Formats: sequence, structure tokens, C-alpha cells
Amino acid sequence: MAKRITIDPITRIEGHLRIDVEVDNNAVSNAWASCTMWRGIEKILRGRDPRDAWLFTQRFCGVCTTVHAMASVRAVEDALKLEIPLNAQYIRNLILIAHALHDHIVHFYQLSALDWVDIMQIPKADPAATSKLAESLSPWTGNSRNEFKAAQDRVNAVAASGQLGIFMNGYWGHPAMRLSPEVNLLAFTHYVQALEYQRKALQVVGILGSKTPHIQNLTVGGVANAIDLDSASALNMDRLEMIRVLLTDVVRFINEVYLVDVCAVAAMYPEWFKIGKGVTNYLAVPDLPLDSAGSAYDLPGGIIMNGNIAGVHPFKTAADKEFREAVTEDVAHAYYQAGKPLHPWVGETEPAFTGWDGEQKYSWVKAPRFNGQPMQVGPLAQVLVGYAQGHPLTRKYADLAIGKIAAVGGVHVTPDMLHSTLGRHAARAIRAGMLAELAQKHLQLLTDNVAKGDYTVHNPPVFSGEVEGVGTHEAPRGTLSHWIVVKDGKIKNYQAVVPSTWNASPRDASGAHGPYEASLLHTPLARPEEPLEVLRTVHSFDPCMACACHTFDPSGRQIAKVKVL
Repeated sequence: MAKRITIDPITRIEGHLRIDVEVDNNAVSNAWASCTMWRGIEKILRGRDPRDAWLFTQRFCGVCTTVHAMASVRAVEDALKLEIPLNAQYIRNLILIAHALHDHIVHFYQLSALDWVDIMQIPKADPAATSKLAESLSPWTGNSRNEFKAAQDRVNAVAASGQLGIFMNGYWGHPAMRLSPEVNLLAFTHYVQALEYQRKALQVVGILGSKTPHIQNLTVGGVANAIDLDSASALNMDRLEMIRVLLTDVVRFINEVYLVDVCAVAAMYPEWFKIGKGVTNYLAVPDLPLDSAGSAYDLPGGIIMNGNIAGVHPFKTAADKEFREAVTEDVAHAYYQAGKPLHPWVGETEPAFTGWDGEQKYSWVKAPRFNGQPMQVGPLAQVLVGYAQGHPLTRKYADLAIGKIAAVGGVHVTPDMLHSTLGRHAARAIRAGMLAELAQKHLQLLTDNVAKGDYTVHNPPVFSGEVEGVGTHEAPRGTLSHWIVVKDGKIKNYQAVVPSTWNASPRDASGAHGPYEASLLHTPLARPEEPLEVLRTVHSFDPCMACACHTFDPSGRQIAKVKVL
């Protein structure tokens, strides 16, 4: 007889997510993903100046901030067919890359690693043996015996105090935890070190974006960064060199620690390349534009249907015509007024809360569909789409990761095996390696362009009549798109279709599961009362529910009226 398990809330994510699973014979037989919060910023934006939209939309979330700002200005620029100066493109790209590197480091170490690493085994580890193992895997200078001994002492002190703090509710001793004490110590030491390197990545965002997490330097038409090599208060060669130093440190951590650790964990849990498959339709958009018109990109995009990697269909531009026409949102099982699936340009966000009902409505997340089909988005989609197209940088880092996994554990990983929980982790590390290399490239492009005497950062927008646009970005969690309709210089309609909306979507009108739900089906559970395996797969998507959902009063009563300046 099937048993229902509810995990509410899912922790170590951004926002509020509830997962329900039915377990039969110690395996998941059914699943529901429910976002338990609502956002209404789309409604707030109506009637406002489209040049201000990005300041509001990056408040969707406290984590995915810059990505919404960027998609928003790109939406308006697409509607106006406005070109962007090269300096602005490079500055934007550097902000997006640095933000993504921060995000990927945090996701693996702070949000996901404790699904695989047993903290309570660390007191049993031998720091000298851990150092020897680590040095066999990487030249990282933070792999000394003293580093590992200091980390072990921290854990011993916490354990002795009886107050485990953030480690209190881990499933320590779970039979699905299989790493040796030495590997647990290695991973935890890097968990602590990761805090320093994600900070360095955010320093780059702060230097270019004026602050972080909510950047202040964007404009519709470019950026507001003043470039003046003779001014100490503008973007000059000293600041560019400061960025270079920070990025060099982050790149080293990505290549010598993060990528290596993911491959090591993957090699030691090879069965997880067969778990968490789910939806095998993939969507990614081109990103990191290399010219003012947005006709060439450093990251490729496209779609893969039914896991057919050889049948990849590329997108030529970030707002490909096929993409623009194919996206709809279904609300059959979401807390919105019922209706047929709508294209985002005519989309509605009218709440209709009913309470959780797995057969009817059970989530604040809509169900985006591409030509009526659910799609998985994220680093796995981008890596598979790029690998299938022979994209050199994707091939380089994917082959490097595959080789490292084989060297550590003798596990031969094929691209087809990436349709899995561990595949999503591996793809995120591969993407981090790609972005680390591109960070240095785009910094050099910016430096060279400024050295030529080009200080242009902005092209002014001009509004007239009614226009519609879509701004896209391949964000850390996958394909992000903002859809805007502008009439006489004011926002007529606005919808954001975000990565976690694609992945966390509930069933649609046909009953098709979204990616979270589908990926959990058939997952084996060693201890259903401690569903660690469910958390492993859900965390592999890096959920961000504040972005995905659309402070509510279930009765619809107005709680407060706020005037926003």
C-alpha cells in the first residue's frame, strides 16, 4: 500500500517549496511539487515606465537578482530593436558570469553537499590521509594537512558542544551516505573555503554593478558605468585590474576545487547516474552576446526533445522566432483563475487560492510549456545542447569532467548518463568551468575596447505606439525570459517565465508532470521516514521558488496598500 510523505518546507533552497511523494515498496510512485508563496510584481508593473521595470523585477528574489534585471532591460530593448554598445555588452556579461560563478559555488557546497557528505563521520578521519588523497586529485594549495586538521577541529568542537546549529537536522548515518571519513573531511574543508571564493565573485558584481545583491548600473540601452581612465571615481584600468585579480582567484577555485570535488563525489555514487532522469526535453537560450546587435554569442542555445541528443535543434539568437512563438503557461493545477494556456504577452496573473488538492490545484507555480511539452532547463540543458552542437568550450569541459570521474572511480560516463541527479551536478560544474574561462575572455575584450578609446556605454531608447519584446538570459538555474508589452511608453502587460517555473511546474491540463515531479518517480528510498534521496534530486535543480511563484491573504482581503516611489 502506498504511503504519503510530505516534506514541507524543503530547506537549503531559496523560497518556499513543498514536496509530496507516494512511496510504494520503498520507491517513489507519484510526486507533487508545490510552491507555497505568491508574488504579484507583474501586476505592480502595469502602467509604469518600462525603463524602470528592471529595478522592480530584480526584487523577485534576493538570490537571482542581476538575472532578472538583465532579462528585463533586454525585453524592452528587444521591443524597441535597440542595439547595445560593446562596452555595455561586456560589462553586462562580466556581471552575469561573476554572479553565476558565485551561484554555482554556493549551490554545490552550501546548498547540496550535505546531501552527500556525512558531517558526523569527520571526527574519524585522518587529516594526513585526507591531504594525500586531495593532493592526488588537485594542485590546490588549500589541501594541506593543517587545513584539514583545522576543519576537523571545528567539527569536533561543534559535536562536543551538543549544539549542531545548521547541522542539527541532517540525516547523519543514513545508509545512502557512503563517503569515507577522509572524503567527508575533504568536502567539508572545501565547504568552508568556498565561502571566501563565492565572496570574491560577488565583489566583481559589486564593482561593476555599484552594489550587490541588487545591482544599480543598468539602463535600457546599456549601462550607467562611467568609463574614464583618468578618473579615480570611474571605471578605469585600476578597477579592471582589481577585477582581474579577483577573477583569477575564483577561476583557480573552480578548476582546482569545485570541478574536482563534483567529479569525486560523482565517482563514488555512480548509481546516481541512473536516478532522477525525469523530463528529457531540454531548453537553453544563447547568451553572452559578442556584438551590439546580439547576433553572435559565446554560449549556444536550442532544444532537445525526448532525450535525442543527436536531434538537437539550435537557436540562432537569444530571442529566436520559434522560442517566441512556442511558449505558453498552463494554470490547470495552479492557484490562478482557470483558463486555457496563454502566451506570456497576453498572460494573466489573477490569483485564485483554493488550498492544496493534489487532484485539482496545488501550487502557485504555473506550468510553462514549449509547443505544449514540459521542458527541463538549467546547466544540464545548456551542456547537452552545447555538446550536441559540438560547441568547443562545452566539449572541452564536459570531456574533462568525464575523464576526471573515470580517473577517480573508474566510472565511464557518457552524455546519455547525464540525464540524472548527478548529471545535473556534473553539468553545473562543467558550466562553471566554461564561465570561468569566459570571464577572463570578456574582461580582456572590455579592456581592449576601452584601450582603443571607446568609452560609449549607452544608446537612448525611443518609445512610440505599441510594441512587444522578450528578454532572455541563460541564468544559473536555466532559461529565463521576461515578456513585455509597451503602449505609448507605459507597460501594458508583463510576465516572467523563469527557470524554476519550468522545472517546478505542476501537472498541466493533460496531466503531464513537471521536471521536479517526473525526476522523483521510481527513486528508491532506503528509509522512507528519512527521505534523503528525495532531497538529493530536488536539490540537484537548485530550486528558487521566490522567482518561480507568481504574502497573500487566502480570502483575497487587501492587507495593505503601499505607494512605491
